[in-house]
Amino acid sequence: MTTGKKVTTIIAIILFIIVGIFVYYRYYFVFGEGVKAGELNYIVKKGYLFKTYEGKLIQTGVRSRQTGTLQSNEFEFSVSNETVAQKMMANSGKIFELHYKEYKNTLPWRGFSVYVVDSIVMMKEPMP
Repeated sequence: MTTGKKVTTIIAIILFIIVGIFVYYRYYFVFGEGVKAGELNYIVKKGYLFKTYEGKLIQTGVRSRQTGTLQSNEFEFSVSNETVAQKMMANSGKIFELHYKEYKNTLPWRGFSVYVVDSIVMMKEPMP
């Protein structure tokens, strides 16, 4: 193998490793994780090619983006586990505490949101 081919091979390997690290960080690295609580508004299975579960949790309290307006706190998320999604679908309208992971970017087969719910911490009936 000539020196030129060795240099080209080494550069190609280094570029491949750099691209691999970038893709991992951008799409698979868990940036954050936590628990959010609120009333489950809806959960649906949707998508063009990859059908994913998407949902919305309404949290207690209000916030204001502009002076003079009020808006409820909403947490939009994707669900990675079909068993968890089915349990949530069967109990829509109840109060949930959901454990989620936050990624830097979305993947079509993971869902539309960077927040991916992976488990239910607690579920209870809403207060009348």
